[in-house]
Amino acid sequence: MVATVTPQQWQAVRAALTEQTERFADLLVVSRPETRCTADWSVVDTLAHVVSLAWLYACLVDPERPPLPVAGLDSQLPEVTVDTVADVNDVVLRQFTERDPAVLLARLRADVGQLLSWCADRSPDDTVPWLGAARVPLAGLCAHLVNELLIHGHDIARASGRRWRLPGREAAMFLELFLAGVVRHGYGRLLDGGGPPSDRPIVVEFRSAFAAPLRLVLHRGVISFAEPGARTDVRIHYDPGTFNLMMFGRISRARALLTGGVRISGRRPWLLPTFLRTFRTPS
Repeated sequence: MVATVTPQQWQAVRAALTEQTERFADLLVVSRPETRCTADWSVVDTLAHVVSLAWLYACLVDPERPPLPVAGLDSQLPEVTVDTVADVNDVVLRQFTERDPAVLLARLRADVGQLLSWCADRSPDDTVPWLGAARVPLAGLCAHLVNELLIHGHDIARASGRRWRLPGREAAMFLELFLAGVVRHGYGRLLDGGGPPSDRPIVVEFRSAFAAPLRLVLHRGVISFAEPGARTDVRIHYDPGTFNLMMFGRISRARALLTGGVRISGRRPWLLPTFLRTFRTPS
């Protein structure tokens, strides 16, 4: 695993953020704002959530930018774990009350533009503080926002009866640049509350057609990069779009496996559930 983000990856993730922002905006234009996307959110609520993230990220890179109108948010963010992200999202949407789609889309484009403009002359490995006191590199921050656009675009399209692809190269950036980035730079308390620590290291290798192989190890409750000589216990061959939909609870693990979007092999595949109790995302 390369220790830093390459110039090609840095260029690609910024281009992906530009493209997927416009693709997401185009989807919103043909979707009814009041259509229910999830049990709790309408199309316009989902848009407001994505806008709140873009706004927050623009503020992370430019502290002079006016913050989200959410009381006490700065003090809450360092305490967030993957299991409490939904609670913070609910707080944000209760206090961030704008629901005019045109206003929200203008805000989304402005904040994505600000983020990309600020990133233009920075290193992709420069970090900003994130949820749970994690440190996220700029390339990972952009990749996370790309994934939000893809996942919530999926939600809106499904509710609206529209087609929506999760392109493999763009979807792969979530694991390749964001998750690998927070492992590299420090994920703080983001993964607190996972499974009980195990004294036996579990080495998992992720492989797709769109990214270099990634080998991670879980040992005594800590996720890190596996040493070159460490034997792999589990191999995951995955289609990035399917993998991300599975990790965020949009499709079941059984469906991901049965459709071939995720394939499990290796000498100890039964250890994967233990690994995933710690290495997890909000679902």
